[in-house]
Amino acid sequence: MNCELAETTIHGYFDGELDAVRSAEFERHLEHCPQCQAALERVDSLRVQLQQNDLHEHASPELREKIRKQFAQEISITPTLAWKKWFLLPAFGTLAAAAALITIMLVAIPSHREATLTAELIDAHVRSLQPGHLFDVQSTDQHTVKPWFDGKLDFIPPVADYAAQGFPLVGGRLDVVDGHNVAALVYARRKHFINVFVWPNREKKTVADTSGSRQGYSWVAGQSGDMQIYLISDVAPSDLRELKGLIRP
Repeated sequence: MNCELAETTIHGYFDGELDAVRSAEFERHLEHCPQCQAALERVDSLRVQLQQNDLHEHASPELREKIRKQFAQEISITPTLAWKKWFLLPAFGTLAAAAALITIMLVAIPSHREATLTAELIDAHVRSLQPGHLFDVQSTDQHTVKPWFDGKLDFIPPVADYAAQGFPLVGGRLDVVDGHNVAALVYARRKHFINVFVWPNREKKTVADTSGSRQGYSWVAGQSGDMQIYLISDVAPSDLRELKGLIRP
């Protein structure tokens, strides 16, 4: 990659706007280019300074709840609406139309659940960043964090330290998602925190990889062994994908 283009590319990479191919290409270039490494550090330092200067107002619980509900609704079609469309079909509608509507319903319900779950997890991430909420156990030692969960959950979360790869383990806590107790593992990345939410894949179905951004936070979700994992942070999406690739059951 031409270093003259680095300044125009660095912001796209940092904000997660590059596609997977371009992001991987830039990361390979980054390993051998001090100029680009310095540019990335400057962008990250600027964001840290802006955050530390507290130039924004913290959203109230009421506003966060309103955003969560809007987010859950905006990418879904409710079952009620789907049923109304069913009854509006002509009495002699084609089988193709009926099949299409059933497909819409089957897709809409999981989408609604996924949107609601993501909104709940983002809210849990934001809540964890409040003073005193990030850790139940604070340690960089996986042999301290992992045993802490014993007896508190009905599963064993995949706890490991990835400091050598740039993602040091800093602790963990219990959280509640969708009415179930889950493990929340906390990692650091360039002065930012990443929450990795972990719980068993109770439906025993393959969980597709998903990702996105909302409210200034990015998430990457998928499956690791028989566990579902959700990574949420304000770091670059490429960082979340890298950490997800490191997690093993």
